[in-house]
Amino acid sequence: MASSTDKAAGRVLLPTNINPSRYDIKLTPDLTAFTFAGVTTIELTTGNDVSTSSIILHAKELCFASASYTTIKKGSGPAAEEEAEQEVHEAEEISTNVKTTTVSFGFANPIPPNATLVLTIHYSGFLNNQMAGFYRSSYTDIHGTKKIMASTQFESLDARRAFPCIDEPARKAVFGVTLIVPKELDAFSNMPELSHKTLEGGRKKELKFLDTPIMSTYLLAFVVGEFDYVQAQTSHGVLVRVYTPPGKSEAGVFALHCATKSLDAYDDFFGIPYPLPKLDMVAIPEFAAGAMENWGLVTYREVDLLIDPTKASSNQKQRVCTVVTHELAHQWFGNLVTMAWWDDLWLNEGFASWAENWAADHLYPQWSMWDQFTTGHLSAAMRLDALKSSHPIQVPIHHAEEVEEVFDAISYCKGGSVVKMIRAVLGMKAFQKGLGNYMKKFAYGNTETFDLWKAWEDSSGLPVQEMMASWTEQMGFPLVTVTDETWENDKVTLTLEQEWFLSDGSPLSDEDKEKKWCIPILTCTEEGTQQDMIFMREKTATVTVPLLKGGWVKLNAGQDVPMRVKVTSTMIDRLSVGIESKTLLPADRAALLSDAYALVKAGKMQPEGLIKLLSSYKNEDSYIVWESISAVLGGLDAVMSDDPVMSKNFSALAKKIVLGLLGQVGWEAKSDDGHLDVLLRGMMIGLLSTFCYDDASVAAEALKRFHAFQADHSDMKSLPSDMRSSVFKIVLKNGGAKEYQDVKAYFDQASDNAERKHVLASLGHTPDPKLKTATLEWAISGEIKLQDFFYPMGAVRSSSNEGRSIAWDFMQKNFNPIKAMIGNANASLMDAVIVSCAGGFCSDEKANEIDAFFKANPVPRSSRKIQQTLENMRSNAKFLALLQNSDLKSDEFWSTV
Repeated sequence: MASSTDKAAGRVLLPTNINPSRYDIKLTPDLTAFTFAGVTTIELTTGNDVSTSSIILHAKELCFASASYTTIKKGSGPAAEEEAEQEVHEAEEISTNVKTTTVSFGFANPIPPNATLVLTIHYSGFLNNQMAGFYRSSYTDIHGTKKIMASTQFESLDARRAFPCIDEPARKAVFGVTLIVPKELDAFSNMPELSHKTLEGGRKKELKFLDTPIMSTYLLAFVVGEFDYVQAQTSHGVLVRVYTPPGKSEAGVFALHCATKSLDAYDDFFGIPYPLPKLDMVAIPEFAAGAMENWGLVTYREVDLLIDPTKASSNQKQRVCTVVTHELAHQWFGNLVTMAWWDDLWLNEGFASWAENWAADHLYPQWSMWDQFTTGHLSAAMRLDALKSSHPIQVPIHHAEEVEEVFDAISYCKGGSVVKMIRAVLGMKAFQKGLGNYMKKFAYGNTETFDLWKAWEDSSGLPVQEMMASWTEQMGFPLVTVTDETWENDKVTLTLEQEWFLSDGSPLSDEDKEKKWCIPILTCTEEGTQQDMIFMREKTATVTVPLLKGGWVKLNAGQDVPMRVKVTSTMIDRLSVGIESKTLLPADRAALLSDAYALVKAGKMQPEGLIKLLSSYKNEDSYIVWESISAVLGGLDAVMSDDPVMSKNFSALAKKIVLGLLGQVGWEAKSDDGHLDVLLRGMMIGLLSTFCYDDASVAAEALKRFHAFQADHSDMKSLPSDMRSSVFKIVLKNGGAKEYQDVKAYFDQASDNAERKHVLASLGHTPDPKLKTATLEWAISGEIKLQDFFYPMGAVRSSSNEGRSIAWDFMQKNFNPIKAMIGNANASLMDAVIVSCAGGFCSDEKANEIDAFFKANPVPRSSRKIQQTLENMRSNAKFLALLQNSDLKSDEFWSTV
């Protein structure tokens, strides 16, 4: 295990001998000129090793007018303190460094050691349109007038765009906020108002807010604009408000319910009450991420907070619920206890990714969130972590800017999967006790990963640090192969071997072959999950499982461990009984298929076996399992579409499978439909839009429903939101210019952003190349918000092989305008554009072409995403060649399936 000193080596940090303890920030935003005036006063303490005449803080895109400090010399008694001198020291030089995003205030004399300074800085800044720092968003009010509002997004490194500070997570302080705003606008911050004063002239008001608890700079927030709200009190007495655009307060009711219930649940779970007097949640019209957990003032993209009670799809409800529960988990994990540095980002995001499912499952047990976790979070983690361009959960970060590249499926999804594994190993009692002790011990402080391991070791008596190092400190995950089996009447003995799993099956070097994980081996049979668990610490292990005669055994029961499993043909034959009888639980049925697909792609299983395994699922009706079937069908389709012979045969099989599901599920909602039934129908119509859009009855049904919807947009029976994008795609694929214009027209007619996204996600599926290009031109026209402009690009790219080429050509020709649009906004936007326009190819030649383009046109903040995209492409090229050299190339094989 690396010591704290080793981990800190090479980090670029501001000096620690001058420390802030308090900030008082007074801002006056101008929503017409897009600027703000600021006065920030910082209380600083100096160490005895200060030997400088300058104070360095973080600052970005700020213009400084003046800076001065007074020294408060501590006397020996109360009287001495009262009489302490306060000499004003004016800065003689103020210099900013654009590269390091710092400002240096130079003074005539050395900074006094062991002193308390009060530094006052006058400056101004810009309300940018980059969705970072203190920024502006546009919205249309209830009268149809375009308006501007201002809000903040400081994580990771953008508090410095609003006020000079030491913008590092471990440099916690107390914050006092004052906002001067037009009297007709609302304004709020992390804490409730302390005072509300109308200023001279009557046009502006000054709002002062209570002091925050001690916290990191990235969690400070403020919002200025026009809002309606709904509010409720939790059972434990916390006032929760959801702020919405004017006239849309009813859209906040569902999120309010999720928030009040989950806040109480987290209070009980952690054993520590929510520490702030209020919790506000605000919908922001333009927002780069999904949401941001600012302490006491959580900000959200509109579609992730607001739900139209009459139109919202089940998918959207689930999304809003899990985004809310994710952000509220952060109020403890991240806000109350914060990682010391960005290399432990996973402590925030991994835990919140686990907790969002725990709380959603607590609120809505019928949603089967833990089963969905295995086909969602776990699958996403393993897709990315099977690449050589992945990274460990604990990734070294030297320059803070590097953290932008690790807000990904490793920190979130693999992190959450590892937490789920720990819970399975420790049991809920020890898991929860360890977390509660950790929260109490480190409240208002900073931690590193080993602090959490130690808390769980103390609560469980298990060697958690030793177990977990292999999962968080090294990249990748294991493949466990059953190399030998002995079946007896009442038991089976399996010999297991582990190795590093790579998606393309690349040969491992001698050093790579030595990689090992400490793997909990969890098994289940038709009698349920076995209580006995062994830890596989070495390359091989033997496990004996009690069994009913002729029964089956499944490794990695409940998919609690992020790993792939390669079973024997005998095990598959026995398990197929569990698949067909459904005695094997949904998450495990889904996993058998996703493991088989990954093994085929890596060249570790014959493709013919995968296609035959698919046929075992002919009567499958579980949404969880269909998530896996859908992913396999989509993966095979993306690769085989590059080979006309295989594509024709595979498409026929896929069509048969999907039409079989249509026969079971149907287009019409049923009175006894549960949440998962509605999700399954929505997924099924999505599959129809890919594999069956040319089926005459499917095309006719989609068109009939589309026409009914055109006649009345509130007709939720004909075209529920769950199937809207997919029906749009079917209509577009079978139509021409008229249908294109009909679908596009809904973008301006839709009442909210969730509805507009149906258009953005489907429009590129028109078969007309000119209209595909027109869709891409629309994407960068400025008519679509920056937060959403990549969606139409992804629709064009995923529509067909021709669409893929059109999107890539378009990106190359328009790369500079696209770069200019994104500017200094969140790096995730450029990542999304790259995946949307350059992803999806299946040839080494195309990978080389794309690689050459980005070498000639570098995008440093997206370098990891580019490498992962290229590796995926080369892996798919290898997969295609493998399939072309199998029986899948022959018509005879397909006639037997």
